[in-house]
Amino acid sequence: MRLNGKVAIVTGGAHGMGEAEARLFANEGAEVVVADILGDQAEAVAASIRAANGSAIAATIDVTREPGWRALIGKTLETFGRLDILVNNAGISGSAVGDPDAVDGWDRIIAVNQTSVFLGTKLAAEQMAKTGGGSIVNISSIMGFVGGPSGHPAYSASKGAVRIYTKSAAVRYGPLGIRVNSVHPGYMPPMLNATNASERADKIALTPLRRLGEPIEVAYGVLFLASDEASFVTGAELVIDGGYIAQ
Repeated sequence: MRLNGKVAIVTGGAHGMGEAEARLFANEGAEVVVADILGDQAEAVAASIRAANGSAIAATIDVTREPGWRALIGKTLETFGRLDILVNNAGISGSAVGDPDAVDGWDRIIAVNQTSVFLGTKLAAEQMAKTGGGSIVNISSIMGFVGGPSGHPAYSASKGAVRIYTKSAAVRYGPLGIRVNSVHPGYMPPMLNATNASERADKIALTPLRRLGEPIEVAYGVLFLASDEASFVTGAELVIDGGYIAQ
């Protein structure tokens, strides 16, 4: 029960890595807010957690808008009384916007993947500072370290920005007892659902462990950073990629 007594918000919690994180956090004793723009799916995850004797509520949020963040944190405080952990997990892929040269595609990816992290971190830190600190975990990507030829280039740009912003936030909020770290997943099924067998095989061949990752493998890394076991870890980059960027 590594998160016993803690309250956590997980954005993008309705599916994929966010769902795995929300479920694991609840299993480890946290009271969880499953936040997602897909409100019905978020509620289904929260209901499933409650059915397994966990504590969870759902919240619908557009992470690109500050009023939505204020409402989310307000709902969290109203329900659970405090906020100890934020996982900025919500994001979209570089293939989600079509034309890789479109400015509107750039704006959309930057808003969802980068601006949302700034908004969430800023407002969560404001609240955490009132109760002695907390942990913020920002989900970046291996593409925050390296470039890629496919999809919109805003994806790598946004994930690289999350990586460096996390370090700046760690320095800024450290004196308030708030730790801020980033996690960098490699290739795994939720991100490759739209790809064909040949593309998946290529990704596996590029990964030294010769397989794709699983959302739960990322969730365990996020759990560590969120927990008191990582009490002296801030501004760090946890890469969970099967060795991809070691090459």
